[in-house]
Amino acid sequence: MTKKAILVLEDGSIYEGNSVGATASTYGEVVFNTSMVGYQEILTDPSYAGQIVVPTYPLIGNYGINKQDNESKKIQVRGFIIREECLEPSHYLSNSTLHEFLLASGIPAISGLDTRSISRKLRLAGVMMGIITSDETSDEALARLKKLPDYGSIDFVREVSTETPYEWEPGKNKSAQYHVVCLDCGLKYNILRILCQMGCRVTVVPCTFSTEQILHLKPDGILLSPGPGNPELLGYIIKTVQELAIKKPVMGICLGSQLIAQAFGARTFKLKFGHRGANHPVKDLSTGKVYITAQNHGYAVDAATMKNGLIVTHTNLNDNTVEGLRHKDLPIFAIQYHSEASPGPWDSVYLFEQFIQMMKEVAS
Repeated sequence: MTKKAILVLEDGSIYEGNSVGATASTYGEVVFNTSMVGYQEILTDPSYAGQIVVPTYPLIGNYGINKQDNESKKIQVRGFIIREECLEPSHYLSNSTLHEFLLASGIPAISGLDTRSISRKLRLAGVMMGIITSDETSDEALARLKKLPDYGSIDFVREVSTETPYEWEPGKNKSAQYHVVCLDCGLKYNILRILCQMGCRVTVVPCTFSTEQILHLKPDGILLSPGPGNPELLGYIIKTVQELAIKKPVMGICLGSQLIAQAFGARTFKLKFGHRGANHPVKDLSTGKVYITAQNHGYAVDAATMKNGLIVTHTNLNDNTVEGLRHKDLPIFAIQYHSEASPGPWDSVYLFEQFIQMMKEVAS
């Protein structure tokens, strides 16, 4: 018999449903994602560390889970909220159900909820903390939630970053012309896959690596990865970015963009409900072209505070926030969205080619 579970939000809202995955309690910042596909990539995206995700698409699990769509080594979300769970997935690559995937990782989820109502609440009131539980009353859960730390006060980057450096697919690109060192703040595997496919050798290092340790690896370029949490807590990485920015070509993605902005004196701020999905329109200010992009961020760069040579290159057509930046003189550029997709459109893969071209120009 299916066990009942509840979702309790910090404003006192209560939603009753059925337990999916692990029978356990969890808490985190509740956010919604508008992608119609890609739930496995979303579940394993390190940028969701500390968060409970609500897919707006109503049917989840319909094509199961496979071995090749993970974006990290484990499920990263703290919880999952869905309208309807598909119990009999259909796909030739599927080797388990959504329930089995969550259960094996000890991650609780809840199904049977009105996810449209929850998403509308988060759009109107803003993201908020919440608890999924099957062994507490709503009053007990709300009382406990009020004592737990807020999402924005925790450094999640240290939790998701690799503990030791490693080379992606070692030996595959022995004749690679360029060596990219990726500072792991919560990277997705597809970034590494794409760089490797484009002929680069890629080494991943912990977020705590110093400038000296990174330069010792003799990189041709530095990639600052996406990642979770409040960028204002990452002063120890900002110092490294400041030092690397004058020595090597740098590309930043998502959190990496915010790190570059802060390294040059800009500020960031928290968005009301963030940008999470695979259908966000972004305008390239230099060409006027509009790209449909994959996004996952709850913070943005304050354009009014950008200085010291940084300029805005892309903007979000939904709310006009900064989606891209570059330095006027140094070989540095960044985007706030996800050029590696997974899930989402591949419209922006060309940006990796720009990064490689930048390394080529500096090396010549």
